[in-house]
Amino acid sequence: MCSAIKIASSLLQPLESGAAAASSPSTSSSTILFPGDNHNRSKNLALPSFKWRLVVSYDGTRFSGWQYQPSIPTVQCILEQALTRITKLERKDLQLVGAGRTDAGVHAWGQVAHFITPFNFDTLDGIHRSINGLLPSDIRVREISAAAPEFHARLSVISKTYEYKVYNDTIMDPFQRLYAYHSIHKLNVDAMRDAAKYLTGKHDFSSFANASKDRRVSDPVKSILRFGVIQMGPILQLEVEGSGFHYRQVRNMVGLLLQVGREAVPPDIVPKILESCDRKQLAKYALPVPANALSLKTVKYKEEHLHLPPGSPMTSFGMHHSIRKCKLPCF
Repeated sequence: MCSAIKIASSLLQPLESGAAAASSPSTSSSTILFPGDNHNRSKNLALPSFKWRLVVSYDGTRFSGWQYQPSIPTVQCILEQALTRITKLERKDLQLVGAGRTDAGVHAWGQVAHFITPFNFDTLDGIHRSINGLLPSDIRVREISAAAPEFHARLSVISKTYEYKVYNDTIMDPFQRLYAYHSIHKLNVDAMRDAAKYLTGKHDFSSFANASKDRRVSDPVKSILRFGVIQMGPILQLEVEGSGFHYRQVRNMVGLLLQVGREAVPPDIVPKILESCDRKQLAKYALPVPANALSLKTVKYKEEHLHLPPGSPMTSFGMHHSIRKCKLPCF
């Protein structure tokens, strides 16, 4: 099983005002399996269900990606352990879903997920504090809010933005080593920008897609809305926003752009590789880059999908702690 959360029970703060089972116009009914049933049977009662949206940030260094796997630590696994402990629900009842399946070693600033409970919360500050109290320090829930029944963390996505960080200098900054790729070759940034323009737009990206046994084959045509190459001293930030991405597509595109930046291949090699629709053609010119420099920055949804349902608690962004006045006598 994935790594258990080891933490003192005192860290689990009580949920403020408890959980209310009252339904509202924004809820839907579902069959709930009650944990702890002595006869291991489900009670098929139509109870209201409430959907909750999370914005999650994590350092992916020690995790085998986002997606749940029973034998190795993943971000979803650790987050589900915290949620099951707090809500007393089983993971199959929580139905936790993430916006994107980040690979092993990939980080996230704005991963989005949703889960479901058969009860409402009067306030979200308490559960927010409790979740982060149970999570390890390299995973944090930055935001929690109520979600409309039609919202789906993965299926409702309009676009996702990834960032790949390159450190372009002769000597690697040790403080960047875990989160940036070191390129000792002096990169031609203008040529990289020219190459990125060819990738922008609607294309068949089969040439940039790796095969994967555990991922469904999707439509090879994707839309790249923006591909920026931003230089800040020795750091290059490659930011790509798209309607969706194939398995390892971003890292494969970055690998080719780095070859263009090294002036090993010209920028106009990009449309030729795209037209081939053959992953082997890309392999002739570039290798994929490491995962540690890649981060999922933001996930975009339609505005109406982010509206709070009527009667729902306010969104929680975390609470600041305050220090009370010292009552000891001053000498």
